[in-house]
Amino acid sequence: MSDGHFFPPFIRALPRPDMNVRQEAWIVPNEHILPMFYEVDEDVVVAAHRHGPQWGVVLEGEMTMEIEGVKRVYRRGDTYYVPDGAEHTAWISAGYKGIDVFADATRYRPLP
Repeated sequence: MSDGHFFPPFIRALPRPDMNVRQEAWIVPNEHILPMFYEVDEDVVVAAHRHGPQWGVVLEGEMTMEIEGVKRVYRRGDTYYVPDGAEHTAWISAGYKGIDVFADATRYRPLP
């Protein structure tokens, strides 16, 4: 974008999630699913965890994800799917931009 940001102002004006991952993120709270837009400025490791189904797309950068013991690298344009309850770990590289959609609409709550 011309203002130096990847996501436009109307996305950056969305609520931020209450989470413990070092990233800039914005969510669209609703009753059905939870879309999340996010940017990572420095390398991040998201420790092994489980939750409901998750789908995502890489917009920029690179992420390695291990889902139920299978490790794969995802780059710009790649999509990924984490099945319900599957253990997964993510290694997200600095400069990453992506969109995740969680089936669990309450996966993250907006910051107060």
